[in-house]
Amino acid sequence: TAADCETVEATVGDRADHVATVELNRPDARNALNGQLRAELTEVFDAIADSDVRVVVLTGAEGTGAFVAGADVTELRERDALQQREASKRPRVYEVVDDCPMPVIARINGHALGGGCELVQACDVRIAHEDAKIGQPEINLGIMPGGGGTQRLPRLVGEGHAMRLILTGEVIDASEAADIGLVEEVHDDETFDERVDDIAASMAAKSPVALEFAKKAVKGASRMDLEDGIEYEAELFAQLFATEDKNEGIDAF
Repeated sequence: TAADCETVEATVGDRADHVATVELNRPDARNALNGQLRAELTEVFDAIADSDVRVVVLTGAEGTGAFVAGADVTELRERDALQQREASKRPRVYEVVDDCPMPVIARINGHALGGGCELVQACDVRIAHEDAKIGQPEINLGIMPGGGGTQRLPRLVGEGHAMRLILTGEVIDASEAADIGLVEEVHDDETFDERVDDIAASMAAKSPVALEFAKKAVKGASRMDLEDGIEYEAELFAQLFATEDKNEGIDAF
């Protein structure tokens, strides 16, 4: 699928067995999310969901200078309200990444602004390079986050920090992003890829069904109340007892 794409590249096995690396590659626009990139990224993730991949690493291609610098403002400028409502119909690329059955690691190798920050939020684990810049600057353009940022960001960092970032449009560095919980870890050139690869390989060595169910259960924690969440977890836990992976894992232990 990726071979037919112009703005998205994908490889499997470069980092570890069963790990797909998906690179956004629109260098002339620092990976700004235009219609083509969104469509091609959706196609690649749909193909991954039907493969034997167990973990996805999402990142900007080398030489692009960014993870995703934001939405393509030229496209935004040309739309009226009705056209934007049509463009906002789900599933959008954010939901596609969020709903991927495999864990998705954001390898934040540069600026992740606006839609890029929202794409980061849709991932499951976020590892940032120390030079990365992250933020939701839409308010500076007279608009607001529209790719899930007003909903996912407060769940990650709390309402106060989310309000500060969204209402000021402030762009923060990777260190501050880690301090407030927007990213899990920050690394320099020496350890950045090593850490991404270690996390991806560790996950990929696990049972694919257990990975999928555990991801579903954790995501359910922010989407249902405690009692419903515990029931959901118990049901997923019980279903794993029908898998051979459960018996193999316990015997190996």
